Amino acid sequence: MHKHVLIIILLFSANMIMAKSQRPVNTYSIVALDEETGELGVAVQSHWFSVGSLVPWAQAGVGAVATQSFVKVEYGPDGLQLMSEGKSAEEALTALLAKDEGKAVRQVGMVDAKGNARAHTGKNCIDFAGHFVGKNYTVQANIMEKNTVPQAMSKAFETAKGSLADRMLAALEAAQKEGGDLRGKQSAAMLIVSGTPTGIPYKDVVMDLRIEDHPTPIKELKRLIRIHKAYHHANKGDHYMETGQTELALKEYDMAANYYPENPELPFWTAVTLAGANRADEALPIFKDVFSRDPHLKILVPRLVKSELFPNDKDILRRVMNQ
Repeated sequence: MHKHVLIIILLFSANMIMAKSQRPVNTYSIVALDEETGELGVAVQSHWFSVGSLVPWAQAGVGAVATQSFVKVEYGPDGLQLMSEGKSAEEALTALLAKDEGKAVRQVGMVDAKGNARAHTGKNCIDFAGHFVGKNYTVQANIMEKNTVPQAMSKAFETAKGSLADRMLAALEAAQKEGGDLRGKQSAAMLIVSGTPTGIPYKDVVMDLRIEDHPTPIKELKRLIRIHKAYHHANKGDHYMETGQTELALKEYDMAANYYPENPELPFWTAVTLAGANRADEALPIFKDVFSRDPHLKILVPRLVKSELFPNDKDILRRVMNQ
């Protein structure tokens, strides 16, 4: 192949890649610090596939970033790096904008671990586009049906109760209620990191949920947040079982089952724990209900004896298997 032809092909390929990355892949998001827990988080919804793979960035003890509109992903990792070096959210964002020739089409929100928040909406972002910076948070939106979306998100976040996840979800729901993305709905994501960083990234992630493609992504995100809470309590129950704290384990398993009642496996472990605590009479009705909903769990019970998760007691085993 002639060298000049190869150069033209390479340049064309590079331009195609750049063009792909220069499409508006996001609509509305919130970046926030929970002042009480120190948790940092980002929540986002878009009419674009897999928005969670591009927009949300967070690092425990450092900050959180949402990079959107004609997205430049580098605002995420580069912003976190600058904040980890001691720069405030404002200083980090100002530094990155200063060297970005495409800043007129960028939209970025940043919050640092001290609660300093800063946002940027480029003058050429697609209308309606805007942001609102509040205490410990910033909301930003583009391609909105109405220009009142950022204010609706702000009000919802500030008045909502509960965890950081609950309050950020409230902001997304408010945006959608206000009209949301002019193009519709497709994907959503929520990323939250711990307020007590360990220095080990995977341990510092509190929540990392992504809905890649769904007709009602915020509704699905809300469902997954509920299930995430269920398994958070189930995991705590497992920890208490390992340390011999049966009563605490039972409380955690019960909370898990309450959050996710449609899953029979969660009350199953409550029943297993009760059987192991010589409380078979309390366990039997739970086993009966669980087995009626999922017969496979009945097959599992005898296998737990070998793993020492169920009493090696033939009478208890017989009573359970008769349910």
